Amino acid sequence: MEWLPFDLHPEYPPEGVPRTDLEKRYGPGVNDRTRATIEATGWTYNPPETIPNSRRALAVTELARDRGLHEPVHDRLMHAYWSEAADLGDEEVLLALVGAAGLDPEEAREALEDDTFVDRVLESTKTANMHGINAIPAFVFDHRLLVMGAHPHETFEQAIELLEREET
Repeated sequence: MEWLPFDLHPEYPPEGVPRTDLEKRYGPGVNDRTRATIEATGWTYNPPETIPNSRRALAVTELARDRGLHEPVHDRLMHAYWSEAADLGDEEVLLALVGAAGLDPEEAREALEDDTFVDRVLESTKTANMHGINAIPAFVFDHRLLVMGAHPHETFEQAIELLEREET
């Protein structure tokens, strides 16, 4: 599996938006549904009260990709956000987390001042949008089948079975 950057909410201000705004956008119970999904994986559900604009975290994760550290940095940021209430919009928090995952924090700080990685995030998001992707998570199987949103394992098993039947 390859994670690609996708700026889900570019309209969010740099300081983020209150988590309570999710209910306005997605309806009552959205936080409870997310909690159930996260806790089903064995993680603790403890996100921050503010949802950050994630563009800078995505850019730093792209630097990590170039350094062969994408997986540990991505995993550390996801766990810190969902289970430790880490504000990924706070530069010092972000740099400490990527440093703990093995990325040089000073190089990451420099990358945040350079648009190279932000441009990569924007281009990846644009490409995804052109292919009909407008939500996360989104899974593309064999460049032929798109599954958007969080789904149970059975959905993915059915997707793989469908592709296998098409090949025979």
